[in-house]
Amino acid sequence: MSKLILVRHGQSVYNQKNIFTGWSDVELSFQGEKEAEEAGELLKTNTLYPDICFTSWLKRAIHTTQIVLKTLEWEHIDVCKSWKLNERHYGAWQGKNKDEIKKEVGEEMFLSIRRGYDTPPPPLEKNDKRSALFEKKYKDIDPELLPRSESLKDTKKRTVNYYFEKIVPFLVRNKTVLVSAHGNSLRSLVMQIENLHKEDIMRYEITTGEITVYDFNDTMKLTDKTVLRKKK
Repeated sequence: MSKLILVRHGQSVYNQKNIFTGWSDVELSFQGEKEAEEAGELLKTNTLYPDICFTSWLKRAIHTTQIVLKTLEWEHIDVCKSWKLNERHYGAWQGKNKDEIKKEVGEEMFLSIRRGYDTPPPPLEKNDKRSALFEKKYKDIDPELLPRSESLKDTKKRTVNYYFEKIVPFLVRNKTVLVSAHGNSLRSLVMQIENLHKEDIMRYEITTGEITVYDFNDTMKLTDKTVLRKKK
């Protein structure tokens, strides 16, 4: 039996301010650091010690991973990082207040983009300094692969590709795998793993610091799902 542990990063400073984050590389808030520590404590309480970890190239997920593993006293394992686990790219909405965007475009359009599956936000202009093209860490990535905006459908293409290419090979070897990533990159994986329809995923929410554990049998059939939350 193998286990896949999905952890959404702790609250970021943009989450705290109700700002669309996307690929903006912002820090965890103080609360976010505490949420990451609590996630580590929950894993320890449930005796969940991963064999390997995967995370994105965004520091709110990377720092969550570091805090979780430090709390577990389990920092020796390999941590693999990929931009394919980055958050959904929110295009021209990145760095903007969500309430202000809703007023600007109307609630129906806002919800169809934010919670929907097929509709991306307005793209960044090619010369926009918020573009990944201007960040050194993406310099070796084919510019044609770097998004200027994404729908959840677009995000799912890259995350699921990475899941089957890099993560599933460990699961078929009965390993316990930790993925520390983002609300939408994780929602896209959940959609794949649970075979959810696009209408179902619109209502699916993953809160910051939340942990979901999937159990698979030897044929990679899903046998159990558990959501771990701190007791209040």
